[in-house]
Amino acid sequence: MSSSTRKINRRGFLKGAAAAAGAVAAFTIVPRHVLGGPGQVPPSDTFGGALIGCGGQGGGTFRQLSKGLNVVKLADCDVKFKDRADNKTIYTDFRRVMERKDIDLIAIATPPHWHALIAIAAAEAGKDVLGEKPMTRTIAEGRAIVNAFNRYKRVYQVGTFGRFGLSQGAGNILTHKIMASGLLKNTDACYVRRGGFKVKMWSGKATVAPAPVPGNLDWDMYVGPSPMKPYVPTRVGGTHRWYWDYDGGGLGDMGQHALDPVNWLFARDYTSPVEIEAYAPPAHPELAGMWGWSKLKYADGFTLVLESGEWGEPSGLKSRAPKLEDLSEADQKKITDTPDPAPLLTFGEAVKARGQAGGHPEAAHRTACLMHLTNIAIRTGRKLRYDPVKEQFIGDEEANRLANQPMRAPWHL
Repeated sequence: MSSSTRKINRRGFLKGAAAAAGAVAAFTIVPRHVLGGPGQVPPSDTFGGALIGCGGQGGGTFRQLSKGLNVVKLADCDVKFKDRADNKTIYTDFRRVMERKDIDLIAIATPPHWHALIAIAAAEAGKDVLGEKPMTRTIAEGRAIVNAFNRYKRVYQVGTFGRFGLSQGAGNILTHKIMASGLLKNTDACYVRRGGFKVKMWSGKATVAPAPVPGNLDWDMYVGPSPMKPYVPTRVGGTHRWYWDYDGGGLGDMGQHALDPVNWLFARDYTSPVEIEAYAPPAHPELAGMWGWSKLKYADGFTLVLESGEWGEPSGLKSRAPKLEDLSEADQKKITDTPDPAPLLTFGEAVKARGQAGGHPEAAHRTACLMHLTNIAIRTGRKLRYDPVKEQFIGDEEANRLANQPMRAPWHL
């Protein structure tokens, strides 16, 4: 064989080998899980998550965040502790979590006095949030969350989900459409909620004495934006619900669960009551206590009554939902011709679709306002008038101070 023939064959061999190697690389350079398919989730569909507030409810909150999503938990944060050094997994300052670019989703399970600041910081950092109830500690904090998530176009949901079941029933959809239409004027429809608020359970006890701060507790960070007070053991843990500084008693614990579906059913997601009256003994300045009922009346006459189930329930008030025959024939046709509302997106669906979750920030805020308005009526001990557009009480500075409480420096909205 001549040298020229050998050269050509060698070139051909090398070219063929290179082509074969390239073909193999094309099939093997991308791992199977990157392509997705049955049993495989590509990284593009995987989200980095963090839990802020690792107490009793934290694990459940993170599971709700992960529902319908492939979430890898990358960090935990708990503002209570000071003996956990910052590292790749555990933080004692939530702001360190926000700095991480590999975290997309935040679950918030701290006491409510931290909810607003953490949620807003997450929105500013480009992260979606599933938060524990109640949404906030005050009315002003709720409005600040709404504004932040509207500005940064992130997904926000309070983990209640009660409205999702209601929104699938034909009778409930009809009620929602009637109320949303505005065709039913001066309605006397009244929804009464009996019990379920754990009012007695979360009525505070003033007999608990101050104590030395435990060595592993960062009391200053735990108090955060709330007024600094001497350490009392019941201010940490589930009994934080006793204290106005951090929560709102039984309403703060269970109100968002009970009232979120009511707000959807009666189309109250974009407004609030104009008159609020509560039946309760004089309130303790620091501790949530017992109450009997509250009556919240809207501008269109719709009235919502909350009953504690403990004592002093109002008499003569019956629950009545609007019916189609309450409207004229022409208006009835308008309702039946109106398309049903679009199905509500869960948190996971909203994250993937970059849409708005069913319990979006404005809806969550308007639900939380029902609890705040009731508690403010209890604390002031008088009937209140409220402007649902300005979100201010009319002619009552004491009530307005409770609706928009200053935060302890350096924290601010």
